[in-house]
Amino acid sequence: SLIQNFLFRFRDFLPRGSGIVTRRPLVLQLVNASTEYGEFLHCKGKKFTDFEEVRLEIEAETDRVTGSNKGISPVPINLRVYSPHVLNLTLVDLPGMTKVPVGDQPPDIEFQIRDMLMQFVTKENCLILAVSPANSDLANSDALKIAKEVDPQGQRTIGVITKLDLMDEGTDARDVLENKLLPLRRGYIGVVNRSQKDIDGKKDIQAALAAERKFFLSHPAYRHMADRMGTPFLQKVLNQQLTNHIRDTLPGLRNKLQSQLLSIEKEVEEYKNFRPDDPARKTKALLQMVQQFAVDFEKRIEGSGDQIDTYELSGGARINRIFHERFPFELVKMEFDEKELRREISYAIKNIHEVRTGLFTPDMAFETIVKKQVKKIKEPCLKCVDMVISELINTVRQCTKKLSQYPHLREEMERIVTTHIREREGRTKDQVMLLIDIELAYMNTNHEDFIGFANAQQRSSQMSKKKAAGNQDEILVIRKGWLTINNIGIMKGGSKEYWFVLTAENLSWYKDDEEKEKKYMLPVDNLKLRDVEKGFMSSKHIFALFNTEQRNVYKDYRQLELACETQEEVDSWKASFLRAGVYPERVGDKDKASEAEENGGDSFMHSMDPQLERQVETIRNLVDSYMAIVNKTIRDLMPKTIMHLMINNTKDFIHSELLANLYSCGDQNTLMEESAEQAQRRDEMLRMYHALKEALNIIGDINTSTISTPMPPPVDDSWLQVQSVPSGRRSPTSSPTPQRRAPAVPPARPGSRGPAPGPPPAGGSAPPVPSRPGASPDPFGPPPQVPSRPNRAPPGVPSRPGKASPARPESPKPPFDM
Repeated sequence: SLIQNFLFRFRDFLPRGSGIVTRRPLVLQLVNASTEYGEFLHCKGKKFTDFEEVRLEIEAETDRVTGSNKGISPVPINLRVYSPHVLNLTLVDLPGMTKVPVGDQPPDIEFQIRDMLMQFVTKENCLILAVSPANSDLANSDALKIAKEVDPQGQRTIGVITKLDLMDEGTDARDVLENKLLPLRRGYIGVVNRSQKDIDGKKDIQAALAAERKFFLSHPAYRHMADRMGTPFLQKVLNQQLTNHIRDTLPGLRNKLQSQLLSIEKEVEEYKNFRPDDPARKTKALLQMVQQFAVDFEKRIEGSGDQIDTYELSGGARINRIFHERFPFELVKMEFDEKELRREISYAIKNIHEVRTGLFTPDMAFETIVKKQVKKIKEPCLKCVDMVISELINTVRQCTKKLSQYPHLREEMERIVTTHIREREGRTKDQVMLLIDIELAYMNTNHEDFIGFANAQQRSSQMSKKKAAGNQDEILVIRKGWLTINNIGIMKGGSKEYWFVLTAENLSWYKDDEEKEKKYMLPVDNLKLRDVEKGFMSSKHIFALFNTEQRNVYKDYRQLELACETQEEVDSWKASFLRAGVYPERVGDKDKASEAEENGGDSFMHSMDPQLERQVETIRNLVDSYMAIVNKTIRDLMPKTIMHLMINNTKDFIHSELLANLYSCGDQNTLMEESAEQAQRRDEMLRMYHALKEALNIIGDINTSTISTPMPPPVDDSWLQVQSVPSGRRSPTSSPTPQRRAPAVPPARPGSRGPAPGPPPAGGSAPPVPSRPGASPDPFGPPPQVPSRPNRAPPGVPSRPGKASPARPESPKPPFDM
């Protein structure tokens, strides 16, 4: 009745009846609109214009989930009502508190309903209407107890007193309504609702409100505060609380809206006068896209101070890594094997001398060995070109991501630039092969860095002495970083991460990067590295160090497995190990060694005469010296060749020829055709922009057209305890004959019902009371079913003043979401 009165003055559609009627939470979303209709969430798209059908649908939906025998469910019914007579509010109508189960209700019905109530009333934006009948003991109100639990400061609780017209003669609730006795911070508001007789007689809600107004004006105890009583005043209070809540949240909301508006304003400027079919716009957009693509491509290659990617390496940084880490690593991977090289030199000297015994070291042996080694450089050089091409194409794709709004233009631009890169690939590889052929064409033995025949033997002896004595100048730190030792068994602690320091002579690792506690130091002599396959459950990339002389590397481990998070880190560490003289293992070493054994070549080291041995050593030093010169030259010329013939050429092509190629490839309208996603995004952006502007205007209007009221000061509400209050402490709203209340209430429900008003002195006052059976949703049914209830004249004695429901016309307790 309370909900019906102050929200739906012209409609009466909530279910009514005796017993527990509200058995599922009813979430009412009220929307102020010019038309009047209702919509259920479970009946999407269906509009209910006949509100009698709304009532029937609520009852039917309740029975669908809970059954028809008083069962309950926490699953809410969602109803949205559009009407010009309502405020924009969300209201939740909850079941009343029940202590004894009836029908299909579970034994713990009281706790289930309490948990259901707590789901809603604990929300901070919920305003609690604690509804209690005037003819009950207010100190034992379940509604006020629960409100005290969830709102101890009383900031969200408004007391509502019903049944003021049913109080015995000589009693009134004046002190309570004036907030003098049993005070609440927000005070109490008295209301008079329709009786069941009025509802059965189809009494109009407007007439009920007029009767309520007449009651307060004519009653001697309430006429002085009639303007602060009644359903219309309760509606004004709730409206003001909504206004206060809105005004309190407006500053933060305004700041949020303004920041959103600023973030999209620049983009929206382009869309305000947007015409998709304007040729001038398409031409301008095409020019802008090509220019932006050229700028982005150059920035990714050359680098820039703005928009730096901090998550991964961009195109230019990756190409630099290829030039100075990956390519040198590939060169060293082609490094000749010492034993095999000496065997080849020996065979070359012997085959040059043939049947004669040579007295001098032959030049042709040196030239033959050098040419064979130079030819091996072709493979890593071509691989370097392929890696750079892959990075260039990936950079092009990254730069065209901004063109996603024009899919045809993006596809065509990628095709044109990629085709050009592939064309330059052939030219670049031809030039690289030309560099190798130039090196093969002439052996410049007069190079300033070449040691020459005279110094070859001398250099060999100096190197051996230098190695024996130990050169302190070469003890420099090549690399530092974290690595995980992967092959330590679980029983010995499992994989652990250490701080590694690599120098030209040894590999050391420490507990942490402070380098105070050294765990181990491993000499790099006779070490090589190999790749190790990742484990089934491992996400790390692994490589291993092993000793070429089949010795344990670390403690009792034949190899030391080191793990990194990414393959890039592994490649970088490999390049560092190359600088320290630790080379990768080559596939087929064992096969070649076995072939040497079959040919008897492995015995030449032991069977060579001293003269041949000196000649082999000399050629060996000469080859080493000359190949160092060749490698240095190739490492220098490869980046320059690739930059000139491929990267710089591609940049020039994008700047000067890309636009012409786009114009010549097809229709401009097809190229600049927008994607459906872009058109949708533009519409959403404009819609959001106008919505934000309108919201800010509304906020400005609210600030100028509304006022907020201050929070009432705290009051002493210590009378309201969560635990049961002694029955001797009664309010004047209790029955004037409290001694008759005890036998009227079942022992299992202390404090849940108000005292039954005694037999009226005049028979004329009795009929109105039994005519309101809906005023008390008694789960026990008619009074004759309760043995402990005396057979009194007013059978509709309110049983649950705490948590009233719409089934109780005078005492629903809806919390209002503000």
